[in-house]
Amino acid sequence: MARQIERDLHRFRNIVHGRVKHDLRKYITEGEMIGRTGGEYVSIPIPRIEIPEFRFGSRNSRGVGAGTGNEGQEIAQGPNPNGVGQAGDAPGDHIMEVEVSLTELAELMGEELQLPRIKPKGESTVEDLKDKYNSIRQTGPESLRHFKRTYKHALKRQISSGVYDSENPLIVPIREDRQYRSWTSVPKPRSAAVVIYLMDVSGSMTDDQKTLVRNQAFWIDTWIKSQFDGMQRRYLIHDTLASEVDEEAFYRTRESGGTHISSAYQLATDLIESHYPVSEWNIYIMQFSDGDNWGDDNQKCVDLLKKSLLPVVNQFAYVQVHSSYGAGEYMKLLKSEFGEDERLVLSEIRDRDSIMKSIRDVLGKGR
Repeated sequence: MARQIERDLHRFRNIVHGRVKHDLRKYITEGEMIGRTGGEYVSIPIPRIEIPEFRFGSRNSRGVGAGTGNEGQEIAQGPNPNGVGQAGDAPGDHIMEVEVSLTELAELMGEELQLPRIKPKGESTVEDLKDKYNSIRQTGPESLRHFKRTYKHALKRQISSGVYDSENPLIVPIREDRQYRSWTSVPKPRSAAVVIYLMDVSGSMTDDQKTLVRNQAFWIDTWIKSQFDGMQRRYLIHDTLASEVDEEAFYRTRESGGTHISSAYQLATDLIESHYPVSEWNIYIMQFSDGDNWGDDNQKCVDLLKKSLLPVVNQFAYVQVHSSYGAGEYMKLLKSEFGEDERLVLSEIRDRDSIMKSIRDVLGKGR
């Protein structure tokens, strides 16, 4: 019975996996996952799943296509062919919510977008302490009793004391025979990553643009988190001045001032230097902007990228969000200054449908 339940559960999970994968593009572009995340799982609404099965009807029953009729004769539609009438009392289709882990969701996205795995750095320098059961002691909770060692210890005691009877080999451990598993804390190498999000919150970045940013950032987070043992996120916003905020303020803040991108670059540089040693951390910077920047500030941005940011990051992604208010010139500047530098990724979001391509642009190098 237990094996049958396990088989049914495995079959159900495969069906859910297939439905989620089939609708993944919709989830990515429409942002349905945001707000449904709880811990390490995402609640996904899917239509009610019907398991196909054969049903035998009455031998003499008649249905559509049975009986006599003339060629071209229409099939009757019932008393209300136009759908006019009172509300019915029959049940309708239901939506069922299933939980899918973020790890599974990342795997599905990786398959859909054909994303390469990220090769972490810093595995030999960043360590956690992990409890490992690798020793034995005489005391401990009964849940950790080592039965095999306890039996051997009792057998040795009975043989050495001469009470062991080979004709009646009954082994009864006493208190002194009991052995318990124990643990020691051992260092475990881990790979850690930090994602630093930068966003222009000047007047030209509207709420519509920020919604596109939030959708894409969710999936970027999901993928990078699946590649590392530990991940941190930092959020920096800027107009002419930059500041660090929490996630909610990152997507809600809007200022009416101008734009100095270099202020965010300088704050990101200070953050990395003070908290994230380059030899130990995998560093990602994701910048979102509509492409506006104060002209005199461009050269300072280029200098900070060349000297301070690109040399220390796994990848710097500049994602330009199309806006009717923004000029969009900043991407042209980056293209002309950095050309084919693999550490810098340039992408553009014009609407919801372009989010998947932008995710592939940002994550497709596996850095």
